[in-house]
Amino acid sequence: MTPDVAVAARPGRAPVTSAAELGRVGLELILDRGFDAVTVDDIAAAAGIGRRTFFRYFSSKNDLPWGDFNALLTRMRAHLAEVPRSVPLAEALRDAVVEFNRFPDDEMPQHRKRMAVLLETPTLVAHSALRYEEWRRVVAEFAADRLGIAPTSLVANATGRACLAITLAAYEHWLRDEDAVLTDLIREGFVELARVFGAPEYGGAER
Repeated sequence: MTPDVAVAARPGRAPVTSAAELGRVGLELILDRGFDAVTVDDIAAAAGIGRRTFFRYFSSKNDLPWGDFNALLTRMRAHLAEVPRSVPLAEALRDAVVEFNRFPDDEMPQHRKRMAVLLETPTLVAHSALRYEEWRRVVAEFAADRLGIAPTSLVANATGRACLAITLAAYEHWLRDEDAVLTDLIREGFVELARVFGAPEYGGAER
C-alpha cells in the first residue's frame, strides 16, 4: 500500500476530516486492542484515510491520544491573558487549570478513557513528559509575568510543576472513582496544598 493512497473506510463511516475525529477513531482501536498492538496503518484504515493524511493531523501515534492539545494550550493562554491583574496569582492559576480540564458532560466518558490510556500506558510515559513540559511552560510564563521574574527562574518553574502535580493527582483520583467530579478534585487540590504550605486560603467555592 502506498503511503498517500486512502484505504476504504469502515462500512458506514465517512473518512475523517479533523484531528478530533481521527483521535476518536484511533482511541476506539487502542481501547479495543491495546496501544502497542495498534499501528498507524490500522488507524488510517479505520478512519478511511491514507497514511500520509494521518501524519498531517498527528506527527506520531504517540500524539494521537492527546487530541488537539495545542488548541487547548492556546485556549489556556487566552484565558490567562484575560485575567485582571487584581486577581491573586494563586486564584488565577487555580481557575485556569480548572477551566483547561472542564469538558461537556457528554464528552467526559471518552475523556476518562483517553486519560486512562495516557496515564497507564508505559509506552506513552516518556512522550507525555514532552506535553507536560509545554503545559508547564504556559503556567510558568504567566507566573513569571505576574511576579516580574524570568520564566526560567526557580519560582516560575516550581509553580508550573506544582500546578501539574495537583492536576495529575486529581486525575489519578478521578480515574479510580467514577462518581468523582474532575474539576472539583482539581479545585480541592489547590485549596488543600495551600493549606499544607500555610498560604492564606483564597476560597474553595465554585466561582
